[in-house]
Amino acid sequence: MPAIDQGEAVLKQCIRTAQIAQLLEIPIIGTEQSPNSLGSNLDSIQSFCSKTIEKEHFNACADGLTAAIPDNRQQCILMGCETHVCLMQTALNLIDKGYDVSVVVDGVGSRWALDKQIALDRLNIAGARLITAEMLGFEWLKTAQNPVFKEVLALLK
Repeated sequence: MPAIDQGEAVLKQCIRTAQIAQLLEIPIIGTEQSPNSLGSNLDSIQSFCSKTIEKEHFNACADGLTAAIPDNRQQCILMGCETHVCLMQTALNLIDKGYDVSVVVDGVGSRWALDKQIALDRLNIAGARLITAEMLGFEWLKTAQNPVFKEVLALLK
């Protein structure tokens, strides 16, 4: 993460979104690129994941991501690094497989801002929905009558 452009802000959004997902009982699947050589995900991320896929391919679907997605889920929300490599290749493959893919733009990062921006442009053209963490939180809530509305609102504000 220290090499990622605005890495601390990206990490903050990922954690905040994971907290909201946990409150709303939305499953979180983590992926780790070559953990034996690059290291595992940060503990602050790992603690939210109900499952973590260790992968060697940049496209996580090639290492079992789609098998880990619950059968009743057709929407995938993607966050993480690096936007222009692993995240983009995974998103493109999920789109090809018929999933409804959204990318949380303030929860993704690359070492270089240009790589992130070009990847987001490409993903948008390919059919991924580009959203922010705050947009997602309110979409998940659906209503101020949601039993966890106040807890989620505290995280969003």
